[in-house]
Amino acid sequence: MLPATALALGVLAALLAWPVPAALARARWPRRDPLAALVCWQAIGLAGGLSIIGALLVHGLSSWGHSLPEAWWHWVTRQPAQEVVRGDHWVAQTLAAVLALELLGVLLLSGVRTARTRRRHRELLELVVRPGAAAPVEDETLLLDHPAPVAFCIPGARPLLVLSSGMVAELDEAQLDAVVAHERAHLREHHHLLLLPFVAWRAALPVLPAADRAHDAVRDLVEMRADDVALTSLAGPDPRRTLAAAIVAAAGGSGGQVPEGALAVSGGPVAVRVRRLLAPADPLPARARWTALACAVALLLVPTVLLLLPALV
Repeated sequence: MLPATALALGVLAALLAWPVPAALARARWPRRDPLAALVCWQAIGLAGGLSIIGALLVHGLSSWGHSLPEAWWHWVTRQPAQEVVRGDHWVAQTLAAVLALELLGVLLLSGVRTARTRRRHRELLELVVRPGAAAPVEDETLLLDHPAPVAFCIPGARPLLVLSSGMVAELDEAQLDAVVAHERAHLREHHHLLLLPFVAWRAALPVLPAADRAHDAVRDLVEMRADDVALTSLAGPDPRRTLAAAIVAAAGGSGGQVPEGALAVSGGPVAVRVRRLLAPADPLPARARWTALACAVALLLVPTVLLLLPALV
């Protein structure tokens, strides 16, 4: 039964490595509900990794038992194989171990490097900036003396929100509130944690086009999600136009001045975000949203069931 399980997991891994991410990246509905789309991307990444590693592991251990738990236990306890062990079984075991260690290692390394970079940027900023007025409870606001309109946040244990003097001078009060609301949305919803697995995926598998596509899509979606969250806290007659104007001003002045590892209001596809704010599409219907979430759950359940089902029958 394990060979059939390995084949099914391999087919699922192939689908999640190319056509499924490509279809989701081309779809228009994620712009209508970035949160549901982010859940789907996380499910694709987790299910894809589980499927490819599971397929290799199941094939590699298939000579030791009729289910993965049984075969793994027999292999760990050095019991004799029930069938002939071929060279491809040893190769599959090695590839499964290497891929698992690489994905987990790159994820850990990316997290450590990103945290170190953010800490270094924070230390440098604290030397050259001064506290902003009315610092919020959930983050520390600093004012950077710079003529260009720049705004960004640095996530972490001590989140930091930075506004440039150029941003404060160029924007009116409502627009400045919109910028701050956008950055606080990043911090409150921990968007940096949603991005981190895809940064690691792209670093671990640079030859896989889906890795780049997934990273870029998630990066764009967290900006759209921050826009949506910011709108819920903005007052005024036209908060959408206010936020759009603030995004355009920030995009025109920030250029490459946002530190690595920071999340900025000028990030992502600015033109798409502005059009989305000024000409909003209808919200995704509840049925469609629940369908997308159900598909995400199914993506996680299918490889799990395939791995455990032989042990239950």
